[in-house]
Amino acid sequence: MAWPKWQGKVNFLPIEMARELAWLEVLPFVTLLWACECGFGSDRLYFQLLFQQECAGLLNLFRGLHNTPNCNAPEQGSTLQLISVNSPCSPFRPKTQLSWPDTVLQMQSSDKARLQYLSSLLVAAGRRSIVPIASGRAVTQNPTYIVRAKIGTPAQTLLMAVDTSNDAAWIPCTGCVGCSGAAIYDSSKSATFKPVSCGAAQCNQVPNPSCGGATCGFNLTYGGSTIAASLVQDNITLATDSVSGYTFGCIQKATGASVPAQGLLGLGRGPLSLLSQSSSLYQSTFSYCLPSYKSPNFTGSLRLGPNSQPKKIRTTELLKNPRRSSFYYVNLMGIRVGRRVVNIPPTAFSFDPTTGAGTVFDSGTVFTILVKPAYTAVRDEVRRQMGNATVSSLGGFDTCYTVPVTVPTITLMFSGLNMSLPQDNFLIRSTAGTTSCLAMAAAPDNNVNSVLNVIATFQQQNHRVLIDLPNSKLGVAREPCS
Repeated sequence: MAWPKWQGKVNFLPIEMARELAWLEVLPFVTLLWACECGFGSDRLYFQLLFQQECAGLLNLFRGLHNTPNCNAPEQGSTLQLISVNSPCSPFRPKTQLSWPDTVLQMQSSDKARLQYLSSLLVAAGRRSIVPIASGRAVTQNPTYIVRAKIGTPAQTLLMAVDTSNDAAWIPCTGCVGCSGAAIYDSSKSATFKPVSCGAAQCNQVPNPSCGGATCGFNLTYGGSTIAASLVQDNITLATDSVSGYTFGCIQKATGASVPAQGLLGLGRGPLSLLSQSSSLYQSTFSYCLPSYKSPNFTGSLRLGPNSQPKKIRTTELLKNPRRSSFYYVNLMGIRVGRRVVNIPPTAFSFDPTTGAGTVFDSGTVFTILVKPAYTAVRDEVRRQMGNATVSSLGGFDTCYTVPVTVPTITLMFSGLNMSLPQDNFLIRSTAGTTSCLAMAAAPDNNVNSVLNVIATFQQQNHRVLIDLPNSKLGVAREPCS
C-alpha cells in the first residue's frame, strides 16, 4: 500500500466518533501515523479536533527522522526557500552539536547583541535621517534564516541572511580584507555590474558616505564589526524573478567576526530595501513562514509580491516611526495567558516615535522581548497558573519547570488581530523533554530598548507573517511551515 502524499490539510473529526477512539492509543506507531495522515476508511478520521498537537508532533518527528531536504530544489515564481541556519542545506550550521543548555545560552547571547544593535539604530537616527545598513546577529556571523540569491550575469549564487529590520543588501566582494566566507561575489565576472557614482541619489541613502574616488563608498558598524564598502549595482535573481540594476554594498574590508559570511538581504521599509527597489514587481508586499527550530530538515518560505498571499488573514495596522523607518511597528494592546487577560499598564505598549517605544516584528531576534512591566506580569500569571510547581531558571530564562506546563496558550492581542501561541511557540523544551522554560525575556533596563517590545522568531515559527505596505497592514495566520 502506497504511503499517501502529505497535503498539509486535515478534516474535522465528529465529536461522537472521537469519543470512541480511546482504543487508538494502543495501536502501533505506524498505524497511528497512518491515522494522522489520512484517517480510517470512508470516514477519513483525521484527529484535528481532539488530537491536533499529538498528530502534528508525531508527523514532524517521522518526517524529521526520515526526510532529507532537497537543497537544490528549483524555486518557482516569486517564492523562495527560507532555510534555517541549522539545516543540512546551510553551510553555516554548527560543526559540533551543542548541549541543550549551551544552545539556549548562545541564542540568548545573540539576542542581547541584537537589542544593542537595534538601540544603536535609534541613537544614529537622532543624529541623521538615514538608518544605517547593517544586520542584527552580533555574536555569531551565522544568520538565523537564509535565502538563495543569484547576483550578476552570469549568476553567482549566495546564501544571504534575511533581515526585516534593515534596508539595503551588502555582500562580501573579491579582494575583501577580513571577509571569512568561501562564497564571495566577483564583480569582474559579471557583465551587468556597474559602480554607483558619488553624485547618485543612492549615495545619500547610506551611512557615512565618502568619495575618495568616483565611486560612492561608505562605512558602518555592525555588531562587533566594522565594514567598509563601495556602493554598486548589478542584477539580482530571486527564485525566477530578476531585478535589474539592484543597488547594494560591495564589502571591501571587514573587521571582527559579526558579518554574515555571504551577506545580507534587507527587507525593511527604507529606500534601499528590496521592497523599495522592486516596488513595480512586488508592489511592496511579501510574506514569510519560519520553520520550527526543532525541524532543521525542513525549509520555510519567503513569498514576494501580492500573488499567492493568503486571502483570508487577519491584519493589524502598521505604524510609521521616522526615527526607525525600517521597523515594522504594530499596536500591541494586551496579552492573555490561558483565558486570563493579564493586567499590564497601557504605557508598556504605547507607541512613541520620539523614544522608539512600541512593538515591532523582527526576524533577527530569537525570543520575544517585552518591556519589564509587561514581562513581569506575564511571567507572574504563568507562575500563578502553575500553582505550587517548583520554578527554576536557565540563563536568562527565569521560569522553568520539570513538570508538564498546564498553560495551554498565550495570546498576543493586537488591534484587529489576536495571535494565539500554542506551547511550542512560548515554551522551549529540553531535548529529553524534562525541562520547559518560558521562552520570553524582559527588555534591558540600561538602554533605549528598555521601551521596545520585540515579537521574535521563536514566537513567529509556523505562522505566515504578511507585510502589505500599500495598505499599511501586517497579517498573521497559523500555518505549518515545517
